[in-house]
Amino acid sequence: MAFTKEITERTFIHILQKYNQSHLLTHFKALSPAQKTLFIEGLQGLDFDLIFSLYKGSVQIKEATDSFDTIGPATIIPIPESAEEKAFEEKARLTGESLIRQNKVAVLIVAGGQGSRLGYNGPKGMFPISPVRNKTLFQLFSESVKAMSIRYNAHIPLLIMTSRENDQETRAYFDSCHHFGLPEDSVYFFSQGALPTITPDGGLLLKDDTTLFTNPDGHGGSLKAIHNSGLLKDLSDKGVTTLFYCQVDNPLVKIADPVFLGYHTLTGSEISTKVVRRKTIEEKVGVYISIAGKEGIVEYSDFGGRHMSALDPKGEILYWAGNTAIHVLNISFIKHLNYHGFALPYHRALRPVEAMISNVGPTKMDGWKFETFVFDAIPLAKKTCSMEVRREEEFSPVKNSEGDDSPASARAAMNNLFNYWLRESGLKTAPDTLLEISPLFALDKEELTKRLKGRAPNLLEDTYFGE
Repeated sequence: MAFTKEITERTFIHILQKYNQSHLLTHFKALSPAQKTLFIEGLQGLDFDLIFSLYKGSVQIKEATDSFDTIGPATIIPIPESAEEKAFEEKARLTGESLIRQNKVAVLIVAGGQGSRLGYNGPKGMFPISPVRNKTLFQLFSESVKAMSIRYNAHIPLLIMTSRENDQETRAYFDSCHHFGLPEDSVYFFSQGALPTITPDGGLLLKDDTTLFTNPDGHGGSLKAIHNSGLLKDLSDKGVTTLFYCQVDNPLVKIADPVFLGYHTLTGSEISTKVVRRKTIEEKVGVYISIAGKEGIVEYSDFGGRHMSALDPKGEILYWAGNTAIHVLNISFIKHLNYHGFALPYHRALRPVEAMISNVGPTKMDGWKFETFVFDAIPLAKKTCSMEVRREEEFSPVKNSEGDDSPASARAAMNNLFNYWLRESGLKTAPDTLLEISPLFALDKEELTKRLKGRAPNLLEDTYFGE
């Protein structure tokens, strides 16, 4: 188990000398004792050996490419249509439900991002999103975990991965909301790692006088941080074998979906993925494919135009399986990824940054950012599984301030889904009615039908169905 050592003023000066960071050494030595203390406090947890190894190329870096050795569509469990497929789905559901009842499942929400792109000043998980009550993403996920715990009389730990930027605010938010009715000792927080941002010529950057410029180490860093925090061992010691993973920006996620858990278990997989059909060849979503006999996901920016636009003989998108960032992973597999140093490769991206230069002030320049992606674990698994789901039921991420993948499109998707559930329950809804169904009232249309059984099919006046 590898952990970064405590950084002191002495060791930091040694690091700067070792890696020829004379510009930063001069700046640091000119600081007051109080400023130096503040600077050193902000360095804790940073791995300078790693960042310079990445810069020199001595640690594996996954580069973008437009060519792949042997690629093809992946094998994906389809949305069931035949009797055989529906029977397999039901078997998977029962298997997943059994796993939950045995307290073998935990839920991980990756929530290290801020809501700045949405015009929101705070952690993205605190962004209000539900159509009627404006519940936050964190509240919706927490209520789903609570509802699943009640449904299956199970203990489901909720893990929240934060970042340096939002850890304290996220913890305070959950405290102020009394953890949304979840037992406090079942909600765990841990922070993802960060790496120094570095210039193309190998120089460390300043964010301000007492802060080094850093960037989060990517959503793949969740699999490293959960291990290094000791939380993975704690879960394993408590009998948890399976981790349901999703990112905080998708309010349609079916938390701890028993069918998904069941497919994962029945196929003997170490990591599994939900996919949706790509809307268009231009959609900016990672693609689940087979590469040289191994399944994996390639980011749209890395896949290349000729592959993204490839069509099959029927004129339909050939590589249609879009990544939803919803996974199931075995605890033992995550341990394996950390046995001899972290196994996932790093991706390098050149990004414009505004860093501070001593005696000059904020200056725009280029910086290298290194990060890991959780889906790079897929080709490392002995066995994998992928499951197709309906976009309108499970995938409406909130990434942009307007247009596609925005708060407006996510609220519309939630509203459409709730209207569909009500119509399936035999109730009428007005076309433009805003509706919201709390997870604590019903997790799906089947549960809603049971809750509303016997109700006259009149036009609804209710807009919120809550706990």
